[in-house]
Amino acid sequence: MSKLWSPAVRELTPYVPGEQPRERLIKLNTNENPYPPAPGVEKVLREFSADHLRLYPDPTSMALRQTLAQTLGTSAENVFVGNGSDEVLALAFQAFFRQQKPLAIPDISYSFYPVYCRMYGIESRIHPLDEHWQVDLDALSADSGGVVFANPNAPTGLGHGREAIAALLDKVTDRVVLVDEAYVDFGGESAVPLVEHYPNLLVTGTFSKSRSLAGLRLGYAVGSPELIEGMVRVKDSFNSYPVDALASAIGIAALEDSDYFDATREAVMATRERARLRLTELGFKVLPSQTNFLLATHPEQDVAQLFVDLRERGILVRHFNTEALRDYLRITIGTDDEMDSLIEVLTELLP
Repeated sequence: MSKLWSPAVRELTPYVPGEQPRERLIKLNTNENPYPPAPGVEKVLREFSADHLRLYPDPTSMALRQTLAQTLGTSAENVFVGNGSDEVLALAFQAFFRQQKPLAIPDISYSFYPVYCRMYGIESRIHPLDEHWQVDLDALSADSGGVVFANPNAPTGLGHGREAIAALLDKVTDRVVLVDEAYVDFGGESAVPLVEHYPNLLVTGTFSKSRSLAGLRLGYAVGSPELIEGMVRVKDSFNSYPVDALASAIGIAALEDSDYFDATREAVMATRERARLRLTELGFKVLPSQTNFLLATHPEQDVAQLFVDLRERGILVRHFNTEALRDYLRITIGTDDEMDSLIEVLTELLP
């Protein structure tokens, strides 16, 4: 550690993203979409004028917000956009959760949440998952400085329906409830329609997964105008031009092609269920999933070694070396051919 760092930086434990390999592998470790973005995205890239880049983008990102609002069935005043949902989440943590009471977070969930807490000096209270590995919404309703959870959850892949979220919001009325919907388009039920009825609900989402734009970095939040105003206050105190002109145009093109969006996400879900069945036939125990990944364990295998063996054979999955997850592999859903290759290699590796 450098003596030039501030004390707060020395105390940080940063988030560790999934490996981005330099060599050519079947990459099933970072939950990227196996299909390219909508065809309209390539058209934007071909026709976008470089002259636009000499000017600052619209600081309000109004065109993108209007298109996103139309897609989600809400109003532009209820929409915030930023550079990926990670940035949007970071701004939300600053805007709403620096409270005197601790923030309620599930024990097994997106590992960036505790990183944000350390970054911004937010005390957290960790709540175990229930006996079915579901986020325990009853536990999260206890007194706190706010509530954050992913729905569907990562890395378990399990989600709650809209009625369950509404029941939580009926109990939690005096603090912000943030529902992270990074994976909702792969079989979950979005809480966005509840925003109209619950002014303390903030729903975040991303273009990285179901829109196949992980390399672009584009995310959003949906909430009441007062929550969006709080987000804008933090954003304008940090970076008043977060979404560049090209990213905005690409995001709009991706949103406008609803047929392509539906076709690719349905393809991912079909491949997921086929892969889940085949993994089960190989003796794996696989959690049901409403995401573009599967969480699997094998009662007779050392999955850490299996992770290494798969990589040596050109297939990269994710292994979390934590107490709760060390016996599990998280497997991103690729194309049918990629998943066939995974099953073929696993068949060779397993006795």
